[in-house]
Amino acid sequence: MTHLRDLQIRLRHARVWVALQFGLTLLLILVGTAWTRLPDKHGWQVALSLLIPFLLIVSALELEAATLRKLADDDGRRVKLVWGAMTLLVWIALGAAAWALLDWCDDQIPLWAGYLNSKSSGQMRATVFTYGHISHWLTIAEWILRWIVVPAKLIPFAAASVQWGWRVPFRRLVRMLWNWRWWLGVALASVVGVWLPGNFFVALPSGTVIAQVWHVVLKLAAAYVLAVGSWVLLLGWFATLFGQQAPTANQPPADEAEVPVPVLGGPPDQPLSAKAEVPEGENQS
Repeated sequence: MTHLRDLQIRLRHARVWVALQFGLTLLLILVGTAWTRLPDKHGWQVALSLLIPFLLIVSALELEAATLRKLADDDGRRVKLVWGAMTLLVWIALGAAAWALLDWCDDQIPLWAGYLNSKSSGQMRATVFTYGHISHWLTIAEWILRWIVVPAKLIPFAAASVQWGWRVPFRRLVRMLWNWRWWLGVALASVVGVWLPGNFFVALPSGTVIAQVWHVVLKLAAAYVLAVGSWVLLLGWFATLFGQQAPTANQPPADEAEVPVPVLGGPPDQPLSAKAEVPEGENQS
């Protein structure tokens, strides 16, 4: 319950940026959609078509960086917001490279499934290791890598660089990657924000045209709320777990810390050559 209470406090503290995650993200999507419809007959239209993507990227980076910094603890050593936001480009590029590699793996699944099926025995090939089963298992493995493993490894480093630039607390981040609560949070966010909305559009449309339009609108709205909501909760969950791994988290309070006390020396059968009196209730260093 301590983790959930801390998460609730952080979300309440960053409620303005949480609201902006829902409102401003939708605005950026609408502006990006309008940009694809922008004509290029005149010079000012061409200039505008080049300027809008730059503004969209900067706005999205600033939004994510500011939200992360508001959710996290401020230790007084943060870099400027603009530099922290720019570091996200590196992690986005790494994520895009991993995404491209997984796209290639996705294209190779039929080939790999056929090869593994051909290497199985006749009985296993017809019952367990069928082409359909192997293809399904590889698809699940690729989905886990894409939506759980890669985000779970990149988000902590991206969130840390947003605050401290490239001078990130590497040991704390490594401990974060071994925290099962973090992996559980990423898995739940992926299921709620990716897998569940994807199933909204599996069924074939039915009913009148107006009913189908309303169904699509409601499904898009629900998918948007689930995706953005799970993303915000995941950022808050990271801030909660990472904040509780601060260097002072496992140290005793100052009033309970051990302090050196003078040791009196001398022969056991002779009076002590020195004497020190320590007032009660006070520590002597």
